[in-house]
Amino acid sequence: MIINKELIVDGLIIPVFKPLNWTSFDVVKKIRYDIKKAYDIKKIKVGHAGTLDPLATGLLLICTGKKTKIIETLQNLDKTYYATFYIGKTTPSFDRETEYDDIYPIDHINQNLIIEALNDFQGEIKQKPPIYSALKIKGKRLYEIARKGGLAEIKNRSIKIFEFKLINNNLPELDFKIKCSKGTYIRSLAYDYGKKLNSGAHLKYLERYSIGEYNINESYSLGEINKLLFD
Repeated sequence: MIINKELIVDGLIIPVFKPLNWTSFDVVKKIRYDIKKAYDIKKIKVGHAGTLDPLATGLLLICTGKKTKIIETLQNLDKTYYATFYIGKTTPSFDRETEYDDIYPIDHINQNLIIEALNDFQGEIKQKPPIYSALKIKGKRLYEIARKGGLAEIKNRSIKIFEFKLINNNLPELDFKIKCSKGTYIRSLAYDYGKKLNSGAHLKYLERYSIGEYNINESYSLGEINKLLFD
């Protein structure tokens, strides 16, 4: 990939591998800082096209300059994830951000039940976003409300699941490949899937593999981007 000042200002889409424990905005801030320092630019537009949670890794599209105008278009593209659900335990955040709040039996779960449960999560379905999310209600982000112990009325939303495929069964952990529409929360999918198994579940691991035609094999680490900017 070629990066220079003219291209940055005119507009680039940079496929980035978001590391664990970084927020999507942390990545934006880091790349914006490096661009400004490398090219002595006082102001440059930099944004991302689709949030990844801090505990998730994988493909994040960073847009610069005039390409920030197409962020919404990129956000609307279908996405593919690889995920690990931990069966038998739930958390308030539906992932590892919070401690376990309930333990459920798993002895009754077999391969047939695991496969059958997938059938209820195909095509257009209704999903309720997790309380620990960046969605806003009355100007406040849900995770801010949740961390203060508050409650919020969250409405179901229509999403589409194009593929929900079991990759590996190593109970209590199940690995899946999931292709879905914009607005899908894999954490909520894990929680709902656990209920369908007459048990519980939370999201243990998540990696975003693709966004539309962009995929993780084309992505650059933050170190590689830094090197491209300063070499």
